[in-house]
Amino acid sequence: MISIERLTKSYRTPKGRHVVFRDLCFSFPSGVSVGLIGPNGAGKSTLFSLLAGTDQPDSGRIKITERVSWPVGLAGGFHGSVSGRENCRFVCRVQGCSRQQTLEKLAFVEAFAEIGEYFDLPVRTYSSGMRARVAFGLSMAFDFDYYLIDEVMAVGDAQFRRKSKAVFDEKLKTSKVILTSHSMEQIQAHCQVVVFLADGQATLYEDVKAGIAAYQAYQPPVSSHGKLQ
Repeated sequence: MISIERLTKSYRTPKGRHVVFRDLCFSFPSGVSVGLIGPNGAGKSTLFSLLAGTDQPDSGRIKITERVSWPVGLAGGFHGSVSGRENCRFVCRVQGCSRQQTLEKLAFVEAFAEIGEYFDLPVRTYSSGMRARVAFGLSMAFDFDYYLIDEVMAVGDAQFRRKSKAVFDEKLKTSKVILTSHSMEQIQAHCQVVVFLADGQATLYEDVKAGIAAYQAYQPPVSSHGKLQ
């Protein structure tokens, strides 16, 4: 179960405090993959960060009884001064892996990323594509009930994308995704329900096409929105 209880989240801006969510109450349905859709600025990335635990609400809480991944492919958390291997080893330690489990996951990421000797060089020497390869491989090295995915894999050449899709499809045999994407084709292909975020609220659509239609027909309010007085 993933339940959001009276959650408020805001950010300080030069023009005042911007409220993304105010007293948001919502529960994600269990056992299905969820498409998270909405206009730019609706809070999709913010909600991802809150679900992953990389950001905290101003008030309220998120109750999670499932194993939820960090955002898949997120390379921003890597430490540039140490190698890809050491970054992955650190994540394994945080996740409570045994020594043998750590060795197995490191071997998986190294083989999957296909960056050769760079796996043992500082991450700051990597191209953005190399970072993304290691980050995606690290995400796939762990088993979660839900994977948080911001856009479906688009890293590397055609062969690497095919390999990524094969690994991802294998994960989906036993796991679900919470996916945000600007591609409605991807949403329809991977999700059984959609959550439409707009104006600080979340609306569940069990009919994916109906949810997409609501998103495409949405017109933002003319007046300013989201400021704390």
